[in-house]
Amino acid sequence: MTDVLRRGRASLAFGFFAQGVAFALLVTRIPAIQDRYGVSDALLPAFLAAVPILAGVGSVVSERLVRRVRPSRLLRWSQPVVLLALLGVGAGDRVAVLAVALAVFGLAVGALDASMNMLGVSLQRAYGRSIMLGFHAAYSLGGILGASLAWAGAHWDLALWVSYLPVVVLLLPAALVGSRWYVDGERAGAEGAGGAGAGGVGFKVLLPLCLVMTFAYIGDSTVSNWSAKYLQDVLGSSEQLATVPYNVYMVTTLVGRAVGDFGVRRFGAVAVVRGGAVVAAGGFAVVASAPGAWVGMLGFTLLGLGLCVLVPQTFAAAGRLAAEKDGRPGASDAAVARLNVFNYVGFLIGSPLVGALGDAWSYRGAMLVPMVLVLVTVVYARSFEARPDRYGGGHERPRTADVGRGSNGL
Repeated sequence: MTDVLRRGRASLAFGFFAQGVAFALLVTRIPAIQDRYGVSDALLPAFLAAVPILAGVGSVVSERLVRRVRPSRLLRWSQPVVLLALLGVGAGDRVAVLAVALAVFGLAVGALDASMNMLGVSLQRAYGRSIMLGFHAAYSLGGILGASLAWAGAHWDLALWVSYLPVVVLLLPAALVGSRWYVDGERAGAEGAGGAGAGGVGFKVLLPLCLVMTFAYIGDSTVSNWSAKYLQDVLGSSEQLATVPYNVYMVTTLVGRAVGDFGVRRFGAVAVVRGGAVVAAGGFAVVASAPGAWVGMLGFTLLGLGLCVLVPQTFAAAGRLAAEKDGRPGASDAAVARLNVFNYVGFLIGSPLVGALGDAWSYRGAMLVPMVLVLVTVVYARSFEARPDRYGGGHERPRTADVGRGSNGL
């Protein structure tokens, strides 16, 4: 069973990586997509908002689908749809084609994000130790590669389909082959797809984690959408230097997630989440008060190191909480799908919120709002604490583990 889990872990990490590449290739080429289809500036926000809205719908639908099919199957078929929809965005020539491609992309991304994290949470429980941050590190690595490929495509003025086709040709078959080794973790030995646990835990129980997820993505969308403008317009950097903060943020996110699991094993999830929230809030404070561009970049570096731990640990906490409240197969999956919706809620709120505050007040002041919201995570940190009596067997010290033992006892 150990080899099965290892193969499952490696194949799932590749799935996270492939999704990071695909999503970065879409969002970093938005200006090129707008030019290709002639989408006006007035219409563009509607297109951009449609993707996370439909992704939220896809996540809700996934909660119902996993009552009948295993999350591994949902992931196996949603990932190719995402990649083909990306290619459709690059290959179309009419606005109607773009609308359909983005709609399919959004719905499939919701199912993909939900099922990936379902498998990650269940595998973490089967391992009996923190591995969730490693999966999200693979996503960050994919995002860096995707953004780099997008830069190359823009630099050499390649058509969108020329940029997208080689990526899809390489990733799609690799993802399909890798999906053979997906492991449903605690449901591996359960009969059926686990419909008995479909009810899961109530929204009231998950509310603190939903708020943490929303606040984390408000912070993340603030960096991705406003870092370049902030550095150039507020801190007076050059246009070239203004592109650096997001790259720095992505790199520090990767580094933080790559080592984050070790921190959770050593200090516990509560301490890591609290530390991440405080570091992220400090990053926003540095950005808001920065006298110049280089200090501002220091702030964005801190943001990457702080925010990177919040989302993976929130998914892990939801799965653990569902397993404690309702131990039936499928309860954890339902909780992860519900929580995943607030990923998109935060993304939808963050960018317009900072933009509106920046225009009405000041962009320095606007940076204080996500700072305060991220700090609220400290209040909810206890929601990430596991019950000590669920651990043992030599996997972790009881005070530091953040996941329960899987049903197979590994």
